[in-house]
Amino acid sequence: MAARIKKGDTVVVISGSSKGTQGEVLSVRPAENRAVVRGVAMIKRHQKATRMGEEGGII
Repeated sequence: MAARIKKGDTVVVISGSSKGTQGEVLSVRPAENRAVVRGVAMIKRHQKATRMGEEGGII
């Protein structure tokens, strides 16, 4: 029987661009055979300044 991954477990990523990264499981999606892991596959977004005095940048 295979070990089940649950929310809160610490895991090591075994494939993809974040291979070898260790992190905590935030949620599990069994229908997609995926788990969301903290700090893995982060996306950078560019944000434009919306008002005077507010700064834009990369988030």
